[in-house]
Amino acid sequence: MTKRVTILGSTGSIGESTLDLVRRAEPGDIQVVALTANSNAELLAAQAVEFDAKFVALADEKNAASLKAALSGTNTEIGIGSEALIEAASRQADFCMAAIIGAAGLEPTLAAVDQGIHVGLANKECLVCAGDLFMQRVKEKGATLLPVDSEHNAIFQVLERDKPEGVRRLILTASGGPFRETSLETLRKVTREDALNHPVWSMGAKISIDSATLMNKGLELIEASYLFERPSAEIDIVVHPQSIIHSMVEYIDGSVLAQLGSPDMRTPIAYAMGWPDRMAAPVERLDLTKLSGLTFFEPDTKKFPALRLAREALEAGGKAPCVLNAANEIAVAAFLEGQIKFLDIARVVENALDQHAARSCFGTSPGHVNDIIVTDEDARLTAHEHIVSL
Repeated sequence: MTKRVTILGSTGSIGESTLDLVRRAEPGDIQVVALTANSNAELLAAQAVEFDAKFVALADEKNAASLKAALSGTNTEIGIGSEALIEAASRQADFCMAAIIGAAGLEPTLAAVDQGIHVGLANKECLVCAGDLFMQRVKEKGATLLPVDSEHNAIFQVLERDKPEGVRRLILTASGGPFRETSLETLRKVTREDALNHPVWSMGAKISIDSATLMNKGLELIEASYLFERPSAEIDIVVHPQSIIHSMVEYIDGSVLAQLGSPDMRTPIAYAMGWPDRMAAPVERLDLTKLSGLTFFEPDTKKFPALRLAREALEAGGKAPCVLNAANEIAVAAFLEGQIKFLDIARVVENALDQHAARSCFGTSPGHVNDIIVTDEDARLTAHEHIVSL
């Protein structure tokens, strides 16, 4: 049977990798229902034509005219603005790849969940900002949540989910980013170009900076806690520069199960899109005989305070993770624009957490999307004000 697929964030790295798998599938196996992008109208139009998408949505209204011109004469329907992203996610499909970066992906991803379908989750912020609310909606709607982050996908593959009492801990691996061996003094002088130069993965700018600060691993810590219903104390992080072991699960009998593979995002994407079966992916085969060695280190939270901040936000609970995420998005954007230095990113985030904690703003977990939106906006304002003062 033909699998109907929607891709939220099709012009990003995850979206393009997903479409690469669609391109390689047998004719008739996969039908593209809807594609969305933030502002890249040119690429979105090209994708729509190549894959004969039924509907496309562009969030940025400034580029609407160029998208409409590029798709003139085709049968593709066009939607513009944030509501169009939700409409795309609501189109009837069998699988939705949720790969919109940042808090902007929350409402469209929830719309996909509401269909009760298989949802490939590549948006950390859905769980970081609204973990309790999001997972409750997944259960209520009978959706199947399939993590696409390589670390969470690895855990999903080796975790005995129906026997949680047998699990001792989850172990997330981190490449360590481009500055694993860089001194704290040198980190003070890091440039935008330095931080974007990841040694293993090819990613977008925001995710690359998060990898450089190790905030991406902090966000993944929070995400894992909600995904697999494990407290902070039962989730460890280790630096594994080779990025061959993508994550591990330790059981109470001492067994440690790991998922290995070449560092290629098409593996977890294929696993999610093909689930409960497996589909072929054109990734480099892992030749264990050619590996020089697999090494592991404890992360340095003094050089990379983002890990500490993320764990503290998870343990504080309530709205703290939402504040962490929002402040980080603002701080990363400011760094990319040359407004602040690399080490200032964590300082901006910590200040936002301190400010909201002092005002007793964390409270209970958000019960409605509007609560998340308000918290997100407030944290962004706090981060902006701190950046101006630096």
